[in-house]
Amino acid sequence: MKRTGPTNVVLRELIIALEKASRREDAPIWDAVAYELSRATRKRVHVNVGRINKYAKDGDVIVVPGKVLGLGKVDKRVTVAAWAFSASAKAKIENAGGRAIGIRELLQENPKGSGVKIMK
Repeated sequence: MKRTGPTNVVLRELIIALEKASRREDAPIWDAVAYELSRATRKRVHVNVGRINKYAKDGDVIVVPGKVLGLGKVDKRVTVAAWAFSASAKAKIENAGGRAIGIRELLQENPKGSGVKIMK
């Protein structure tokens, strides 16, 4: 069976933009994020905010190529970019003084991908 990739048009456009930015800026991090987003939905990453709190430091920029869920607590000021957020996860990140943004917004702010960590 031939692999077709995601059918969501917005997600496909994001994957293409990440691959182009990876080549244009010579930033392999965006290619890795594009690969993770192009996987099947059942294999896509789901990360809880408690895990982000455990492994991140204050001021870190984290990209989650999937969905961020609200289990746990956050007490660090981090910027988290993801394909999707649960309402509680977004609220917890912002209440801790951090930012919850989309991957495309992070790509526009930091096209080189310097200082960005992928969390799977």
